Amino acid sequence: MGYSFHITTIYAGTQTEMEYRNHLETVYCMEGEGEVETLADGKTYQISPGTVYVLNRHDRHILKARSEMKLACVFNPPLTGKEVHDDSGAYPLVEQPSSNSL
Repeated sequence: MGYSFHITTIYAGTQTEMEYRNHLETVYCMEGEGEVETLADGKTYQISPGTVYVLNRHDRHILKARSEMKLACVFNPPLTGKEVHDDSGAYPLVEQPSSNSL
């Protein structure tokens, strides 16, 4: 399909700095409240249920949760499930086997 879809829980009171240098990300907030700060411009965007945010420039960002958040996240290229954030907060690009079957 060219993307992967994930339900992610971000715990209340946490703050996570990330940068997806190898992936584009779209996030939909299903529940909870927090904010995302894009570090290149220092802008902060509030997140609440129904909010969608897109990190389409491989934006380095900080995700802060005021309450537990449930997020639906789409990544392109797709994540394999084996990625681990590296020291920069990014996921490495993991090659996937080519397959045309379901």
